[in-house]
This record gives sequence, C-alpha cells and structure tokens, in this order.
Amino acid sequence: MSKFIATILLLVVSNAFMTLAWYGQIAFRSRLERYSLTAIVLLSWGVALVEYCFMIPANRVGSVAFGGPFTLWQLKVIQEVISLTVFTLFMLLCMRGEPLRWNHIAGFGCLVLAVYFLFKR
Repeated sequence: MSKFIATILLLVVSNAFMTLAWYGQIAFRSRLERYSLTAIVLLSWGVALVEYCFMIPANRVGSVAFGGPFTLWQLKVIQEVISLTVFTLFMLLCMRGEPLRWNHIAGFGCLVLAVYFLFKR
C-alpha cells in the first residue's frame, strides 16, 4: 500500500475515533447520562488514546521527514478536511436533529480550496 493511501486511511480512522471521543457523549446521551462528567471524560480519554494510536502513525508515515508524500502544512489541512468529512457523516447518521445547511457546505468547500492551494506549487 502506498504511503499516500496509508496516511489517508489512518487519518480517517483516527478522526472517526476523535469524533466519537468528542461528540459521542452527546449522540449517545440516553445511554450515558447516568454517568458522572468525570466518568465521561475518562471514557473520552480512553477513546482519544485509540485515536492517537492512528494519528501519530498517520503523521509519521505521511510526513516528508520520514519519507512520506506530504509536508506538515499539507498533512494538517488534509487532516482538517477529513475531520470535517467524518464529522459531517457523524452528524447525518447520529445527530439527525441538526440538519446540514448550505453554509456548512460552503465552509467545507473553502477547506477543500485550502487543500488545493496548499498542494499548488
């Protein structure tokens, strides 16, 4: 598998766990509301630890410093676009009470343009 594809896949998995760590307690409120805030924070930290197990290798595999195809600038913006993509899917699948609006799509489009400009030589 190429370092390009490996980096993207690791970033997708990483962001799936991070979205769950940050917003899962809201999405699954009915199952988790009996737990204290401290317990929810500790649970989220556990999920975030799994996220780090994918994010760190993604950055290492993808970074030019380690023979990967991306500069740090490119890695960061790619990560943000993947993060918003994963978050959007999470919102559409788990948080149906908040609709996707035109301004959300416009903002996402601006980030995609950021990726374009960062890859332009």
